[in-house]
Amino acid sequence: MNFDALIQTIALAAIPVLFAITLHEAAHGYAARHFGDLTAYAAGRISLNPLRHIDPIGTVLLPMLTLFVGGILFGWAKPVPVNFSALRRPKQDMLWVALAGPAANLVMALFWAFMIKVALMFPGNYFAEPLIGMAQFGVTINAILLVLNLLPLPPLDGGRIAVSLLPHRQAYALSRVEPYGMVILILMAVVPVSGKPVLSWILSPLLVAVIRMIESLF
Repeated sequence: MNFDALIQTIALAAIPVLFAITLHEAAHGYAARHFGDLTAYAAGRISLNPLRHIDPIGTVLLPMLTLFVGGILFGWAKPVPVNFSALRRPKQDMLWVALAGPAANLVMALFWAFMIKVALMFPGNYFAEPLIGMAQFGVTINAILLVLNLLPLPPLDGGRIAVSLLPHRQAYALSRVEPYGMVILILMAVVPVSGKPVLSWILSPLLVAVIRMIESLF
């Protein structure tokens, strides 16, 4: 990718990526407060202001790097602090707090898909083409974050959802994986099988299914 194309790509992707990552975290904070945990509220993290959630590496550097090298576009924000023991029903409410982030990504993916439809209604408009480009990034990054975070691997949201739903013994066994979860995820992202990383084999069919479902609605 040449420099001019990279700058254009960053300009189109910046807003969708920023909000996809930060609103995901904000959603966890709102859900945690609703179910009784005020940790994120006390830390000032229940906010739609992206500046409160930006992580210099995960929100800025990593998405730019993946855009440059052409890999799967993803990143992260500063995790919203949640004290699950402070929830009114810790095991049950963990489900909804964890689900809030991926749900926010689904809503944003639908919003950006709607923006594509709106832009296509005005093909001669000066802003239609850049809006379509931005919205396509919006659908893609939110779909990626949705399927990635629903993998049943702690500390991903899918891992916490699984811990909430499993019987106590199995939930405890899965929760013990959490300290090693990110290492496992990184290994899955870099270890190749038949020419592709393991994570790509897992995410690709799920990502295609989610994007096709969104397209079918519009």
